[in-house]
Amino acid sequence: MNVYEEIACVYQRYRGEKCSIGKSALGRELFAFFVGEKGGTVGICQYAIHAREWVTAYLALEHIRRGVKGGGVWFLPLMNPDGVLLATEGIGSVNNPIQAEFLTGCNGGADFSLWKASGEAIDLNVNFPARWGTGSSNVRRAAPANYIGAYPLCAPETRALAEFTLRQNPDFTISWHSKGEEIYWRFHEPPFRALRDKRFAKRLSRLTGYPLKETPTSAGGYKDWCIETLKIPAFTVEVGSDSLTHPLGKESLKEIVIKCGGAVRAFTESF
Repeated sequence: MNVYEEIACVYQRYRGEKCSIGKSALGRELFAFFVGEKGGTVGICQYAIHAREWVTAYLALEHIRRGVKGGGVWFLPLMNPDGVLLATEGIGSVNNPIQAEFLTGCNGGADFSLWKASGEAIDLNVNFPARWGTGSSNVRRAAPANYIGAYPLCAPETRALAEFTLRQNPDFTISWHSKGEEIYWRFHEPPFRALRDKRFAKRLSRLTGYPLKETPTSAGGYKDWCIETLKIPAFTVEVGSDSLTHPLGKESLKEIVIKCGGAVRAFTESF
């Protein structure tokens, strides 16, 4: 059973509120699970938006299992199912032979284990309308990583996530990535909002043991969009030691859970 099938099975058995927020470029569901109560603080946690960072989908299941302490959180364990299956199953996960040939050409070979992009060779975490296309690592043609897409939100996955986020109007978002054991928390917000956001970032730092970092030369990420458009605290947490080699597999999950497994539950206690 692959990771997409595992998430789908959990979704089928889940007794709480749940929905699909849309479909990926290759037609796979984008599952969402709600934990907690409506009417108070509500957050969004999204995972595995980068294909090779699929280990975070399993962290999502741990977060769902542990629940929240206050308010509610929407958990989206697998925002890039097409890319994740490319990274874990290879080109055999793509049924369309024309698309398979295109992706193999973009990748420069058959080994997709380091693939970050979607099933359309778009890096979903640079496809949001937050100073789109101005990041120092951005590229403007289909690639295994860093391709910004033809225009902001051109990918069905990013469009679905943006529309879902606007509908939920969350109080905070946390994006779970790997690797590096650090937390990105800022995106050009004015000083008064930066003071507010840093207070929450420090709490997340205490809960994980990860230091805070800034990335002034990046743009177009989900966190960036949430900060700039929704004007809410938003964070990217990079799990897993930087001494490890991509892709982090299940063998890394135990240590990640030790450091981050209780972070969402504790974070919601006093947001």
